Amino acid sequence: MRPKVAIIDPNTLAAVGLKQLLQNVMPIMTIDTFGSLAELEANQPDDYFHYFVATNIVIENRQFFSQRRQKTIVLTLGLDTTSQLSGFHSLCINMPESQLVRALLMLQQHAHHGGRNLPPMPNALQQKVLSDREIEVMALIVQGLINKEIAEQLNISLSTVITHRKNIMDKLGMKSVSALTIYAVMHGYVDINKI
Repeated sequence: MRPKVAIIDPNTLAAVGLKQLLQNVMPIMTIDTFGSLAELEANQPDDYFHYFVATNIVIENRQFFSQRRQKTIVLTLGLDTTSQLSGFHSLCINMPESQLVRALLMLQQHAHHGGRNLPPMPNALQQKVLSDREIEVMALIVQGLINKEIAEQLNISLSTVITHRKNIMDKLGMKSVSALTIYAVMHGYVDINKI
């Protein structure tokens, strides 16, 4: 059975967006969304590995979440310490997508580096899908290089870079650089500190 993560946020759009990002960062997890603590409590809350919770829900239900402090990640709107609840892990959701992806990856690596405390990835997710050259190109893409810079660095033509880029996205079924970044970091192709 796959481990489960709960998102508790009355803002449906924010919850759905975060769910999509988390599914990319932690593909072995099942991610459920709830609009309130009552909804979570009706669904065996202690079966969840982590809770990503809107600040106001944590404040209104502090006793419940204090007892589950290690599982709780508070969703804040600011990076300053005044917007964060003391004693809880926090994640600022009011930032550009690339920074939010990086913050999620940092949280994941801090708590579960190398899959620590997580079940093994299914074989289908562990298989090497890309060629060595495609992995090189992907690593440079997620580090922020443009096609021309990649071509110069790898000493290949611009059209070859474009072809590799298209093949990478097609093979992985990805549509954004953010999703590609998550894949590259999670599979150890790029160090989080290089993005």
